[in-house]
Amino acid sequence: MSSHNTLSIQSVQEAAERLQQVVSKTPLQLNATLSKQFGANIYLKREDLQVVRSYKLRGAYNMMSSLSKEELEGGVVCASAGNHAQGFAYSCKALDIKGTIFMPSITPKQKITQTKMFGEDNIEIILTGDTYDDCANAAKRFTVQNNMTFVHPFDDMKVIEGQATVALEISEQLNNIDYIILPIGGGGLCAGVGTFMHGVSPATQIIGTEPEGAPSMTEALKQGQPAELVSIDRFVDGAAVKKVGDITFSMCKEILNKVVLVPEGKICTTILELYNKDAIVVEPAGALSIAALGLMKDSILKKRCLHRKRQ
Repeated sequence: MSSHNTLSIQSVQEAAERLQQVVSKTPLQLNATLSKQFGANIYLKREDLQVVRSYKLRGAYNMMSSLSKEELEGGVVCASAGNHAQGFAYSCKALDIKGTIFMPSITPKQKITQTKMFGEDNIEIILTGDTYDDCANAAKRFTVQNNMTFVHPFDDMKVIEGQATVALEISEQLNNIDYIILPIGGGGLCAGVGTFMHGVSPATQIIGTEPEGAPSMTEALKQGQPAELVSIDRFVDGAAVKKVGDITFSMCKEILNKVVLVPEGKICTTILELYNKDAIVVEPAGALSIAALGLMKDSILKKRCLHRKRQ
């Protein structure tokens, strides 16, 4: 593994042990419809079957369960457009600690309801700002003022280690993978899965996917450092981040073979097709890497491809 970060096979195995009580080992399924369509073996890692319907629980719980007794007693804070909030809320309840969740004021009611359901009396929700970035700034100010601990949705090594447990499971479920195609928002999943796979299967290509309207990793790679986008299209809310993380960028630039930009219209079509053909319900960020298949059809022909599917 790269020496410039602290993610190691051992640290990911330790994270997997911490997560054993709360996280399901999700199936890796060969998808017949997509495999036939693209003439390749296409597998989906079904993180939408996770208890909070996304992989975000892995990172949140791993980070929070690693905090000291004093930090836990002081309370924790997060900012999230939805899935991280749900993983954080579930973790607050599981660890029996107090958490404050900042969500953008435009967050769908259904996500707020789900978050409350997972966190119950252990959490308080504050709605503020139009984007994740606005709401994250408010959350960070609140954290400092109240001497609490901020649980970052992506730019934290413990969070990245938790997301990397997805790759640990994949490596136990399947060998000789040609491509792993991952959605990128802030880059936590890509940094964790990509770095781990690089260590155990160097021949596997790591392909990142971003919505055309929020190409924050593409821009960072172009500029050689994380750069804030002036404006973003918020349709793919789970991946609509103006600026990738510093840690995630330093890791992703080492392991990414390519980033594919996917038009929002293609993501819409993919959501409908997954539902109509396979009865799989995904949100836009979950359809992102699957939508990229159509843009990669020549390179994936007869290959073994794996998609991180998140709800």
